[in-house]
Amino acid sequence: MLIDINANIGHWPFRQTNCNTCQALLERMDKFGVDISVVSNMNGIFYKDTQAANEELHEEINSNRRFRDRFIPFAVINPIYAGWKNDLDICTTKMGVKGIRLYPLYHDYELTDPSCIELVKSARDRGFVVAFTLRMVDSRPRSWMDINREWSLEDIVPIIKEVPDAKYLVLNISRGINLSDEKTKLFKNADLVLDTSGRNISNLGELIRKFGKDRFAFGTHTPILDYLTGLLRIESLRANEADEPTKELLRSGNAKRILGI
Repeated sequence: MLIDINANIGHWPFRQTNCNTCQALLERMDKFGVDISVVSNMNGIFYKDTQAANEELHEEINSNRRFRDRFIPFAVINPIYAGWKNDLDICTTKMGVKGIRLYPLYHDYELTDPSCIELVKSARDRGFVVAFTLRMVDSRPRSWMDINREWSLEDIVPIIKEVPDAKYLVLNISRGINLSDEKTKLFKNADLVLDTSGRNISNLGELIRKFGKDRFAFGTHTPILDYLTGLLRIESLRANEADEPTKELLRSGNAKRILGI
């Protein structure tokens, strides 16, 4: 079984994207044998009211029974938007989301902002997973209107310290995966899974030895990145790096555990 923990629909304002609807994404999933995708709507990164993007995703998923069977929705929530608590309630009671995705760089707040901490605690209390994408797109060929900074693994340490008992996904790790021993221990003690899409996951075997086999899961970061690299990193692991049960954890087992499915 294959579960993609990092997929998106929607548009990116600074580049053309394909496979940005549920129908197109499902066709790609079928082509490459992906059973389930965790999906959110990239439009929420740029809407002032992120709930409009969550409503778009909800309507699209519910337009086709196959979508409901194959997609797990995550809501985009902005904790410094005045209506976020009501948005979270609606996502909980009416939209069937399994988690939330936060974009502090795009929505312009710090992880130590009291509203952010309150949101993560509220998500934890609902059993939701909290997802952070460390890089949406390569910041080098950029529009002047886009952000010019990318996060490293260390950047999300403050929220893990504040809410150590939440569940976290850390997605598209493209820089700065090395941590001090103290911070590595913090990550190991957290209920946290990293996806395989980012370019800094190229040495996956070594990272499994460092963080543990239960800390990684297949992710594509579609439609921004290509669809196969995240899976090839799993399938190319040598026998001395990962046995078949470990590969099954990476393909779907770790995703099932943290998502509660």
